[in-house]
Amino acid sequence: MAEHDCYHCGLPIANHDEDKFKTVILGQQRDMCCPGCLAVAEAIVSNGLEDYYQFRTEPAKKSDDGILETIDKLKVYDDPSLQEEFVFDEGQDKQIQLTLEGITCAACGWLIEKQLSKVEGIKQVAVNVQERRALVTWSPLQIKLSQILSTLKRIGYVGSPFHPDEHEASYKREQKTFLKKLGLAGIMTMQVMMLMTGLYFDWFGAIELETRQYFYWVALTLTTPVVLYSGSTFYIGAAKALSAKTVNMDVPVTLAIFGTYIAGIRSTVLEQGEVYFESICMFIFLLLLSRFLEHRSRHRAAQISANMMQYVPVSATKLMSDGSVTECLAKQLRINDVVLVKPGETIPIDGVVTEGHASVDESMLTGEFNPVRKENNSVVYGGTVCQDGSLSIIVTQTLKNALVNQIVKLQASAMASKPKAAQIADNFSRYFVTAVLMISALTYGFWSYQGSDDAFWITISVLVATCPCALGLATPSALTCAMAKLNKQGILLKRADALEQITGIDTIALDKTGTLTQGKFTISNAWYADGVDSDTALSIARALESRSEHPIAKAFTENNTLGDDSASDYTVYKVVNFTVAPGGGICGEINDTMFSMGSAAFCVHESQQEFIEDYPSANVYLTVKGRIMAAFEVRDTLRADTQETLDILAKSHRLTVLSGDTQKNVDSLTASLPIETAKGGLTPELKYEAVQAMQQAGAKVMMMGDGINDAPVLASADVAIAVGNATDVAKTAADVILLGDQLLSVPTLISTSHQVKKKIRQNIGWSVGYNVLILPFAVSGLLSPWMAVVGMSLSSIIVVTNSTRLLSK
Repeated sequence: MAEHDCYHCGLPIANHDEDKFKTVILGQQRDMCCPGCLAVAEAIVSNGLEDYYQFRTEPAKKSDDGILETIDKLKVYDDPSLQEEFVFDEGQDKQIQLTLEGITCAACGWLIEKQLSKVEGIKQVAVNVQERRALVTWSPLQIKLSQILSTLKRIGYVGSPFHPDEHEASYKREQKTFLKKLGLAGIMTMQVMMLMTGLYFDWFGAIELETRQYFYWVALTLTTPVVLYSGSTFYIGAAKALSAKTVNMDVPVTLAIFGTYIAGIRSTVLEQGEVYFESICMFIFLLLLSRFLEHRSRHRAAQISANMMQYVPVSATKLMSDGSVTECLAKQLRINDVVLVKPGETIPIDGVVTEGHASVDESMLTGEFNPVRKENNSVVYGGTVCQDGSLSIIVTQTLKNALVNQIVKLQASAMASKPKAAQIADNFSRYFVTAVLMISALTYGFWSYQGSDDAFWITISVLVATCPCALGLATPSALTCAMAKLNKQGILLKRADALEQITGIDTIALDKTGTLTQGKFTISNAWYADGVDSDTALSIARALESRSEHPIAKAFTENNTLGDDSASDYTVYKVVNFTVAPGGGICGEINDTMFSMGSAAFCVHESQQEFIEDYPSANVYLTVKGRIMAAFEVRDTLRADTQETLDILAKSHRLTVLSGDTQKNVDSLTASLPIETAKGGLTPELKYEAVQAMQQAGAKVMMMGDGINDAPVLASADVAIAVGNATDVAKTAADVILLGDQLLSVPTLISTSHQVKKKIRQNIGWSVGYNVLILPFAVSGLLSPWMAVVGMSLSSIIVVTNSTRLLSK
C-alpha cells in the first residue's frame, strides 16, 4: 500500500484530503480517503475489532458495507426496545440465550465459557453444545450486549439472540455445510482408495515406476481438496483452542492429518517412501461422519424442548373495545388485550378465558392427550389447541414471558448446572489430550532411537487412535436426550444435575393438599355463630377467598358453595388491606372491619379456643377480631393416580406426608396409602424443620408440593418437585416442574434418572476403556493408521447411538 493510499480501502487519497481524515489504528495514525472509510474504521476500532487490519489479506472495499453492517448489527442489539423481546431481567443483571454458530465439539463450549468468563461484567456463561446455545448473564452497568457478541466473534464464533426460527435456520446452514464437506470427502475417499488399493495389491500388474508415480500424483490431487476443505472443521477448532492457550481433541486430529499429508507430498515429490493418502481421506470422512451423526442426533433431542415456540402462531385475532376484530402479531399483544380464538385454532398467548367454553389440547405442554375443558376464569396457554367452541381470552402474559418461553429459558438454565460426571469428563478430556500429545512425542522418540523407518506412521496411529472424541460426547449427549424425553412427557428440569441427585434419593416427603389430592375443594358442612346471618358470612368468606390463590379458595369462590345455586346472588364486598400468612390463612378489611380466615391456630383468639370443640370436623374458620363467625368443613379427594404412584414409590423409598391440615384429616386421608409417617398441623416453618431433621439423620429427601407455604421446604430439600398447577412461588423454589396433572410422572422421572446414570457410566466406560485398550497396540506399531481411523470413528458413533436410545425407552 502506497504512502498516500487510504489505509482502509487502499484507494489513492486526493491531495486536498490528506489532512482531513485521520484516525489511530494499531498504535499509529492512519490516513483515510473519505468520511465513510473514517467512520467504518473508527467503528471497527471502538468495537474491539482492530485485529481485522492486522490479519486482513487485502484492503477492504470502499465504504466496506460488510464490516459496517456487522458493526451496526451489533450496536442495534443495545437498543432497549429490541432487547425487550429476548433479554430477561435477573435482578439487577440481564440474561440472554444465544444461538451459536461454529461449535463442533464439547471443547468449543469449554473454550467459549473460559474466554467469556474472563470479560469484566459477565456474571455467568453456560454453553449447551448439543443445542448450540449459550446462556449469558451480565451486568448492564459494566458491559453492553454488543460487546459480548464482539468478544464471541473475536474467538471465532457467531452469536445471535435465540429465536426458534433463526435457530432452525442456523442448524440447516450447518447441516448443509456438513453435507458438502462430507460428500466431497466421501467421493474422493472412494476414488483414492480404489487407486491406492490397486497399487498396494498389485491389481494393475507390473507397471512402470513412472506410471506408479503418476498414480501418486493423481491421489495427491484428489486428496488435497479433502484436506483443505473437508478437514477445515478440525483445523479451525484446533486454532481456537491454541489461541486460548489450551488444547482440545481437534489438536491431535490436525497434527495427524497434516503430518500424514505433508509426508505424502514429500514422498511423492522425492519419489521415495510410503504414502497414505487413502488413510487421510478415510480419516476425515469417518470423523466428519461421526460428527454429522452427532449433529443430527443432538438436534433431534434438542428440538423436542428447544423449539416449543414453533407451536405458537405468529398472528392473533385481537378483539377491539368497539367489538371489531383485527389481525396482529402475537408478539405485539400486551397484558389486558383480548383475543378471539376460533374452533381448531391454536391459542396465541397465555391468558384467562372471559367468555365461551371449549376443549383444549394441552399435550404440547403436558404430554397428556386428553383434552382439558376450559370455561370462564380458566387459564389457557399459548401453543395449545382449541378443539371446539370459541374462546375470548384476556392476555395475562406477553409472549416473552409466556409459559412456552419460560420453558425454553428454564431448559437453558438447567444445562448451566453441569453434573459432577460432566465436569469430571470435561476436565479428564483436556488432560487426556495433553497426555496423548506427550505419549505421541515419546513414541516417536523411542522408535526413532530404535532406527525404525515406521516411527512417523506409528506416531500418527497413536494420535488418531486415542483421540478422545467419544469421551467429550459421553455425558452431554446422554443428558440432552434424557431432558428431551422428559419434556415430551410434561416433566421440566430446571437444573440438569438434579437428575444425578435423584438417583441418591431415599426419602420422599409429600404435601397433602393439591399434591396427593386433586385440590378441588367443596364445602361439605358449615356452622354459624349465634346471631350471624349465613348469607352475610358466606359473602364475606367469598370476598376474602377471591383474593387468595390457595386451592381451598375455589370451594368458596366458585358457585358450588354447599351445592347452593343461589351463590351467585350473594353480596359482593370490596376487600382492602389484604394479606396472606403462608400456611396459616388470610386477612382483609371489609367496610372498615378486619376479618381473618384460615386455620384455628391462625385466626381464632385464645379465649375462643374452647368453642372449637363445637365444630369437631371444621378445618376453616371465619373470624372477626379473633371471635368465630363461622366454621367450615372443606373436603378434598385423592388424585386418581395417587394410590398407584405411591405403591410404586414405596418399593424403593420411605414416604412421609407433611401437611398443614389437621392431623385428623391427614390420618383419614392416608390410612389406605403406603405412608410410613403422616404429620398434620404443620406450619411452613415446621415443614422446613421436619425436612432438616430427616437430612441431619442422613436421609436424602425429595420434597413434592404445590403451594406458597411449600416454598421454604422445597428450597431446603435435596430435590424439589412442583406438582400440577403449582403456584409461581413453588415453581421458583422447585428443581423439577410437572407441567401435567399426573403424579405418575414422578416414577417416570426417577426411572429416567437411573437410566441416564447408567448411560453416562456406559459411555464413559466405553470411551476410556477403548482408548486405554487401543493405546498399547498403537504405541507398539501393531495398529496401522487406517485401522486407528476406523476404531476412533466407531467409538464416537457408539457413544452417540447409545445415548439416543434414551429417546425410545
